[in-house]
Amino acid sequence: MTNLAKVGTFKMGSRTVKRFGYGAMQLAGPGVFGPPRDRDAALAVLREAVKRGVDHIDTSDVYGPHVTNQIIREALHPYPRDLVIATKVGAKRGPQGSWEPAFAAEDIMSAVHDNLRNLGVDALDVVNLRILFNAQGPAEGSIEAPLSALMKLQREGKVRHIGLSNVTAKQVEEGRAMTEIVCVQNLYNLAHRQDDALIDSLAAAGIAYVPFFPLGGFSPLQSSTLSDVARRLGATPMQVALAWLLRRSPNILLIPGTSSVEHLRENLAAADLDLPDDAMKAL
Repeated sequence: MTNLAKVGTFKMGSRTVKRFGYGAMQLAGPGVFGPPRDRDAALAVLREAVKRGVDHIDTSDVYGPHVTNQIIREALHPYPRDLVIATKVGAKRGPQGSWEPAFAAEDIMSAVHDNLRNLGVDALDVVNLRILFNAQGPAEGSIEAPLSALMKLQREGKVRHIGLSNVTAKQVEEGRAMTEIVCVQNLYNLAHRQDDALIDSLAAAGIAYVPFFPLGGFSPLQSSTLSDVARRLGATPMQVALAWLLRRSPNILLIPGTSSVEHLRENLAAADLDLPDDAMKAL
């Protein structure tokens, strides 16, 4: 069985987690909307992840909405003491499943309370403020108002740690000037490296970086190179892409998602993959 401790740990505020976690987004229905096709399979994936040593689960009450957190509660509550559940606020779902910004103070408060209720906890370990100024990716704009609303909930004891998601380096600076930011969750992978400088600056500050969409948006040439490396190492392209992220920086925490136990095991096996220097150079 894969030993996740092999890839080390990193801190998120007062909590320490293994660098290989699990993202629960795919446990909801198609388009992250509605119930899953197979609820028992979703429960099995979560239980298998924890059984295999995962102690960091990423979620949000907008997944479903509500569905994913309810499944997490059914599968794992009462939660293991070492399990850190990180969630997100700042978005809501439209009637047909659209993703819409929800930055007002009442939206932030409602989202936090939804997460508390559906996860069945008195306080949330980590809450990432998801910024949606632009649906295409990070866009400049002050985050003071929604972050202030989240900080108020932290002072009330409902939120333990605060992170940021889909943000620019300038917004990270703004957030850090207001409060402790324990993690940043942005799009980053082999093909999308716009956050290289941000990752390095966060590492120097002891702040976790949590990349989402770890395999996607590749050109044919990039996919060919990745496949060639994977073939030579006897691994899958996804395993190589995840192993590359782990080696990229010690503050990177992985949260690959899946609704399949078999695929979960395949992902976790990336923790055993040592990329040689020539593979890193090719990638």
